[in-house]
Amino acid sequence: MKSIQRGLGLALITVVVTVSLLLLQSSLWLFEAGLRRSLENDLREETEGLLTAIVRGPDGMQLDLQRLNPRYQRAFSGHYFRIELPGYTWRSRSLWDALPHWPDEPGLAHELVEGPQGQSLLVYRADYRRAGETFSISVAQDYTPILDNFNQVRLWGIGLVIGALLVILLLQRYAVKIALRPLERVRRQILQLQEGQRQHLDTQGPQELQPLVEQINRLLEHTEATLQRSRNALGNLGHALKTPLAVLASLSRRDELAAHPQLQANLLEQLEQMQQRVSRELGRARLAGDVLPGSHFDCDSELPPLFDTLAMIHDRHLDLRWQAPADCRLPWDREDMLELLGNLLDNACKWARQRVELRIEATPTGYCLLIDDDGPGIAEEQRAQVLERGARLDEETAGHGLGLGIVRDIIVAWRGEWTLQDSPAGGLRVNIRLPVEQAR
Repeated sequence: MKSIQRGLGLALITVVVTVSLLLLQSSLWLFEAGLRRSLENDLREETEGLLTAIVRGPDGMQLDLQRLNPRYQRAFSGHYFRIELPGYTWRSRSLWDALPHWPDEPGLAHELVEGPQGQSLLVYRADYRRAGETFSISVAQDYTPILDNFNQVRLWGIGLVIGALLVILLLQRYAVKIALRPLERVRRQILQLQEGQRQHLDTQGPQELQPLVEQINRLLEHTEATLQRSRNALGNLGHALKTPLAVLASLSRRDELAAHPQLQANLLEQLEQMQQRVSRELGRARLAGDVLPGSHFDCDSELPPLFDTLAMIHDRHLDLRWQAPADCRLPWDREDMLELLGNLLDNACKWARQRVELRIEATPTGYCLLIDDDGPGIAEEQRAQVLERGARLDEETAGHGLGLGIVRDIIVAWRGEWTLQDSPAGGLRVNIRLPVEQAR
């Protein structure tokens, strides 16, 4: 899963590093360009100073050493010159025996020239004409210390960029955390919605989240209306079928069918099964009732009325018991949990002799639901068939009224597991294990 904060951080790092390095390098280029212009002026003045040192002597043009800067006398001092006259050349003593490549064009050389002892020379050449003679003066200055300083500045700049980047990342992390607080608030509201503590999300919040919140609220309203229509349709269908079934049952007992006892018995048996099925679905609708979609199942408030309803539906002196941890809230949809427990407990009550018990236990990975009865149970060789999708023993084998299709679908949706076992009470035990992490 991609992290918004990590993505923003990588984008910020890329932008800051790129912009900072460009600014740093551009600043160095501009500074070096200005520095070279300044040095070019200094070198031009050097050539003019050397020009004044050229005097006419008895033997022609001579170089007055007294007028030379002493640095041209020290070997490898970093300041050098070469004066070319027709027929001979003067070189500064500071060059010693080095022969650098002097530029052929006047002006500042575009490239640094390799000098003695690994020096990089910035060279300037000027051409002059005096006393009818043309000569050129080239001066050079060691540029290596300046390059070293630039490298140090570049390293310091990179260090400052890294430091500034760390500060910016910390500030960005804090800013993103603050900016995402509304999303965290929406997440908590959705969790409250899932637990049944609210019906809608708050519409007051950042403008960027308004479309999302409004769309979720519309989806909630649509889902609630759809569930309510489905629940009402189920109840209406059950009530609509009860009267025709009662009429058919009355007609099947008329004297005209007495002459066909086998046909009459088959009709009565099928009508009885249909009436039982309709009554069972209506009972499930009563058990679920009108509830908030998505609310969790509070055992302390939901189980007592559920068991009271079961006692009224079956109207027998059954010992109905339940046990759950204190303040137990099962993190699954309340209506689905009522459907699951109502179905299983309804069947357990139907086949129990005297006792039905529900026990809810917390496990390291979720919850375990145990439903026991003291009825006839199910033979072990038939249990695998009951757990198969689409298999219902109440429609295939007489004597086992266990319609487990809805239960199976709910457990599969919650990614749980269930098994049928022998109950310590003597009947059947339904063992359901539901993982909590899937519910959240």
